[in-house]
Amino acid sequence: MIDWIAFVAVAVAALASACVVVSLYALGLRMLSTAGKAPHVTPAEFTDAITIVTPTEAAAEAKRIKKAAARSPLTPLQKRLALVVAYTCFVLCALVVLFGIYLIIPALHG
Repeated sequence: MIDWIAFVAVAVAALASACVVVSLYALGLRMLSTAGKAPHVTPAEFTDAITIVTPTEAAAEAKRIKKAAARSPLTPLQKRLALVVAYTCFVLCALVVLFGIYLIIPALHG
């Protein structure tokens, strides 16, 4: 017999934790870009790989990011605070994921 109450509890907990992880990560990215540290990845050079972003496009994007950071109305203290909040969000996101792994693996909690 299926315990439907337990099933619903697990489904709600999974949905809530997924929303928390996604929200923390999105807030972390937002604060990271607010702090002027927009995530920018240069294209990798691999043999026979498809390059989606050319080095010229990557340089133009880096220049645009630098210009946007220079136009920011935030003070250096506000930028530093946004950076601390961003890293805190990423750490909390990782802790939620690790706690979920801890709950899933019975050998970890006894």
